[in-house]
Amino acid sequence: MRAALPDLAARAASVAGSPVRDILALTARPEVISFAGGLPAAELFDAEPIREAFARVLTEAPRRALQYSTTEGDPGLRAATAGRLTARGLPTDPDELLVTSGSQQALTLLATALLEPGDVVLVENPTYLAALQCFSFAGARIVPVPGDEDGLDPAALDALVERERPKLLYTIPTFQNPTGRTLPAERRRAVAEVAERRGLWIVEDDPYGELRFEGEPVPWIASRPEAADRTVLLGSFSKIMAPGLRLGWLRAPAALRRACVIAKQAADLHSTTVDQMAAARYLTDSDLDAHLARVRDAYRERRDALLAGLGEALPEGSRWNRPDGGMFIWASLPEGCDATERLRVAVEHDVAYVPGAPFFAGEPDRATMRLTFVTHTPEEIAEGLRRLAKALH
Repeated sequence: MRAALPDLAARAASVAGSPVRDILALTARPEVISFAGGLPAAELFDAEPIREAFARVLTEAPRRALQYSTTEGDPGLRAATAGRLTARGLPTDPDELLVTSGSQQALTLLATALLEPGDVVLVENPTYLAALQCFSFAGARIVPVPGDEDGLDPAALDALVERERPKLLYTIPTFQNPTGRTLPAERRRAVAEVAERRGLWIVEDDPYGELRFEGEPVPWIASRPEAADRTVLLGSFSKIMAPGLRLGWLRAPAALRRACVIAKQAADLHSTTVDQMAAARYLTDSDLDAHLARVRDAYRERRDALLAGLGEALPEGSRWNRPDGGMFIWASLPEGCDATERLRVAVEHDVAYVPGAPFFAGEPDRATMRLTFVTHTPEEIAEGLRRLAKALH
């Protein structure tokens, strides 16, 4: 008689898979026009210069490119990233950075370094779904911070910190996923002051900050003197270069950064050497800013195409926002509508979106939905909206 295998770890059994990933699998048919995936537009990738960067690296330094590397990351890539951060208003030394396998890994490293089971993590409500999964896997208790159309409410944050004694606040203050909102500068200052006064780590995630179409950039929370010693800034090359490279970074105070380096050594030793070297070479030899200008122009046109048609596509009484950048529009169907149930009908009409409910840490607003505007051309967007109108009306 064969004995039963031991059980999975409790955390593996208790954390569900990503419902967004499940939805994307259902909408993978080529005839579906999907406003669901948070994917950059593949036809806009700067593919030829990236190919040339790989070719140069493998021609000029193949032994180093194909060898093990340091955990902290390729010196050239850290230097180029530090230079971009400094140019954008946050003086940064390369040694302040740790290269990660996408900013998603940075979240995992921080959870490993900071969280004990039962620790409280505060998040915006709604927030990035994969962050909820990451913190849940670490055994954290996730508490949502109330907010409004401008993002989280600093007064509510202050009250929750006093009551819950959280370990950290996770926030995406610029072009947030899923809502596209941007936290105003005054609220960022107030958040920094709460962290200073109460004793709190801030994890500031910024994958979309360089995708601004209009308006002036808002300084990072990490740039506030009140929070400089307690803010971790995360970034990614996925949305500005190519997600297939799986390259991100974290900028953190020294003690926490060292803990994350040790956690990364245990996780994967280091991010892929050849990809890091090619990315560094691309940043040296090519004009990423010129490429981003082309991407922003295309994304702005696509955002405007989606906004222009939402009034006819969504039922009367629906609401939506107008983000100044990023990749997402956040919409709400009339009260009493369930966007998850309506999705079933939408898929039958060969169009898709992401229901908002999975993004909430607290009680979900089931009328909400996230619409991605970057993946399709304006003409495809118009056709997708016609299909959506048939499905929702």
